[in-house]
Amino acid sequence: MILGWHVPMNDEITLIKQLEELKSQHRDLDQEITSVTESWDELRLARLKKEKLKLRDRIYALESELYPDQPA
Repeated sequence: MILGWHVPMNDEITLIKQLEELKSQHRDLDQEITSVTESWDELRLARLKKEKLKLRDRIYALESELYPDQPA
């Protein structure tokens, strides 16, 4: 028995795949934000930044579920 695992192995694999996909989407949004910044489309830029923040929050939530803080 491995202590410290809070997520069953199949669930962990699924969460890792979701995490990788979210990180990829986050990087893609970063590139899109850069291109929109150059075109001065402020409304679209604001929407993209908001979506990027939502992705970041989901990434952090998944990471904390996969890798919970261990007490010292």
